[in-house]
Amino acid sequence: MNIAWSGSTRLLIGPEGLGDWLAGFADARPADGSPVTALLLDPAVAKARITALVTAELDRAGHTVLTVVPDGDGGPDEILALARATAHAGLIAVIGGGALLDRAKLLAVAHEDERVRAALRTTGRSGLLTLDPRTRRTRPLLAVPTTVGTGSELSRVACLPHNSGKRLVMSDALAPDAALIDPAATETLPGELLIEGALEAVFRTVGPYVGNLTDRAVEDALAQTAATQLVRLGGALARQLADGQAPDATLRTDLARLSGLTQSTWLCYGRDLFSTEGWMIANELSSALGIRKMTAVAAILPALWRAVLAGDTRLGSAARLRGIWELLRSADSSGDPLPAEPVAGITALMDRWGIARDIAVTPHLLDAVARKTVRAWGAGLPMLGGLRAADVNALLTEAA
Repeated sequence: MNIAWSGSTRLLIGPEGLGDWLAGFADARPADGSPVTALLLDPAVAKARITALVTAELDRAGHTVLTVVPDGDGGPDEILALARATAHAGLIAVIGGGALLDRAKLLAVAHEDERVRAALRTTGRSGLLTLDPRTRRTRPLLAVPTTVGTGSELSRVACLPHNSGKRLVMSDALAPDAALIDPAATETLPGELLIEGALEAVFRTVGPYVGNLTDRAVEDALAQTAATQLVRLGGALARQLADGQAPDATLRTDLARLSGLTQSTWLCYGRDLFSTEGWMIANELSSALGIRKMTAVAAILPALWRAVLAGDTRLGSAARLRGIWELLRSADSSGDPLPAEPVAGITALMDRWGIARDIAVTPHLLDAVARKTVRAWGAGLPMLGGLRAADVNALLTEAA
């Protein structure tokens, strides 16, 4: 299946969808007439079934495949080196997790635009880098995600290492031309990472919904539907894992599709662009502690929600949080009814899903993370919504 949706990325379902897309693919061909595809590959899936499926479709379409296995830190030097190494390819394809997809997105725009190459090397304090609106990408980009949660395959952003943390790079040119969703891509993904991916997609959907204070009937309905369906899928996944079952292919495919679609502009049309303070704080916390992003998110989520319910409108609307939590708690059927109180409820849900959220840090480190968060995202920059270092420190202290 080959699906056009409201964004610039075409969603491909299964190898048939990929084959259809490649059949209509116009490539810049070298002299011998054979199109060249640079395939960026995560070494963990080099021998996986998804890699065999993708390469078989490329072979069938007559492409010469140049396999590249990145082994750097994903920083500007590696991105630019990858851009040079893949300069002669007419198609960029990538099979891997969100971090590798981000590298492919960045190298694809860096190859064609000196302004992008210069921007990636900038060393300012801001955690957000918005590329020049004139940035374009002429080479097609195919993304095949092997993890669930980031939605990088359908997003217009990419993460780049920066100042011992991560910088969020934003541009319409970063959206891939096509994204392939196939159950083979996640069949070896550990269950704990699958269910973390479900929580990440819930967090990405609910955060902006709660963080904006104004009701918008259409966008609210879309977000509510996406979030409740994600909780249903997460609950079903939790039941399968608790029973010792391998998550079935349909469930993994549905979760991967919906995870990506939560990046849709449909969900946030007309909303404040910067209503994701929780992501920014978790981003800095995970980098400082060297822990997974979702461990950091799970640690701070109850503290964030408690602050919203206490009336801190910089972080969101208490009424909207209570409303969407009522929908989410009724969507989970993986155990006894979840608590009606949102903080107790989300804590119980994360425990039920087996999401790790314990962190051990010193007050000194928490203070350093708070100051670094404000430096990268606040202190005159608009992204942190007016939160000060003391506010961030209080949230982190409660989380720890």
